[in-house]
Amino acid sequence: MQDKTYVITEIVGVSDASISAAVSSAITRASQTLKALDWFEIKEVRGTIVDGKVGQYQVTLDVGFRYLTDEEMRAWVRE
Repeated sequence: MQDKTYVITEIVGVSDASISAAVSSAITRASQTLKALDWFEIKEVRGTIVDGKVGQYQVTLDVGFRYLTDEEMRAWVRE
């Protein structure tokens, strides 16, 4: 197995439905721009209150994406 190097970046997912939906939304959107996403960690959960009820769920995530090898870079370019 080869050594790997990761970049960690922080993103925030937002959903009216649930914490899980906020996480999924954030990962789905990040994967449209960032390649080689391998993992996430939930750092913070918060939300808004509207008329005494949950308005939105806001989830702060750290996501890790790999620096690609030359071979992986060539494969990404071909896709």
